[in-house]
Amino acid sequence: MILLTLLIFSLIVSTAYSKNLRRSVTNAPRTGRISTQQSPPSPAQFPKVSVIVPAYNEAENIRDCAIAILESTSLSVDNLEVLIVDDRSTDDTLAIAQTLQQQLNDPRLKILAGQSRPANQYWAGKNWACAQAVPVATGDFLLFIDADVRLKPDAIETAIETVETEKIDLLTCMPALVCECFAEWLVQPLMFNHLAVCFDFTAVNDPTTDSAFAAGPFMLFRRSAYEKIGGNKLVASEIVEDVELARRIKRAGLKLGLYAGSNLAFVRMYRSWSALWEGWTKNLYLGANRNWGMMVYMATIMFFLYPMPWLALAILLANGEVANLITNHQLPITNYQLPVTLLSICLAVTVIWQQYNLRSLGAQISDCSTKYWWLGGLGGTLVGAIAIASAIKTETGWGWTWRGRALQIKT
Repeated sequence: MILLTLLIFSLIVSTAYSKNLRRSVTNAPRTGRISTQQSPPSPAQFPKVSVIVPAYNEAENIRDCAIAILESTSLSVDNLEVLIVDDRSTDDTLAIAQTLQQQLNDPRLKILAGQSRPANQYWAGKNWACAQAVPVATGDFLLFIDADVRLKPDAIETAIETVETEKIDLLTCMPALVCECFAEWLVQPLMFNHLAVCFDFTAVNDPTTDSAFAAGPFMLFRRSAYEKIGGNKLVASEIVEDVELARRIKRAGLKLGLYAGSNLAFVRMYRSWSALWEGWTKNLYLGANRNWGMMVYMATIMFFLYPMPWLALAILLANGEVANLITNHQLPITNYQLPVTLLSICLAVTVIWQQYNLRSLGAQISDCSTKYWWLGGLGGTLVGAIAIASAIKTETGWGWTWRGRALQIKT
């Protein structure tokens, strides 16, 4: 009876979670070229865009990122500049970027060697690199992307067209998700789904709500809006600076637009389990406003959504009565137990099938397949562990780093 009760609760959680995810996915606005049949806008008609790429130890990514930006658009130097800011990398990021600049000889591409961080100030994450790039940038729009992002064809034109048409001050999107290593397949689709549930697109885009979210890999600001809220300088100590910038946009009465952006870009955030663990434990707890209860809640939800039905099914199939029925086709002496057991098995299978449905729903935004969906039990366990570890690491500072740089809570 205990298993049956837990499975009933698991089914309730799964059904509610699926409903919320479906609503968020269905209501997610999507960008699309409005004037695909028209000729490209002339330089006089199109605003200038500065694409800013902060890069710290991105030797693996920086070349492909820069090439993808330049090849994604036909905009000339009159309307586009790409600023790669090396944030004092300890690998070959700067050298690779400079070599690429020489090879391409593209006037749109500019490489900035970042300065050392001020000794008497704490600048978290990429804030210092971004703050150095903005004074150099000449664009009317500032598009911040990460080095692990690859822009798709016409991404810049499409994003600008959306911003201009919808009068958006900050356009941010959830790009298509790329998973390659085993750990990514286990964790990333579940994380993207959870973000879509917690930060419902409709609520985030509603100016009357306090809900605010931005995805750091793709943030397109009107320069006037960026400057009005103080930009990265005023969030210098914020580790989850993207969400804080989104909050400031809303507080300033400016328009925030969160879109599904699989047609604009794709991202591979982490390339190993260690990078994934470091990355998510860095910002998950802060993204929840340092709410311990939210992390415990998230871990609990993950448990009932994913490992719980698999564990219950394993226990039920190992039950002597079920084994006896399968092998000997004999009913047990206690007649009431078998129906309870069979009902429990049906509930476990139903919740497990919901895991596939959740992955399918999420794929409508992330454009990520349902590969390894049947390992959701393991994935959910890892996500729950990340949630608890994020809170512990943030509050204690134990092992709380990003690419080797120690992090600290702002004072």
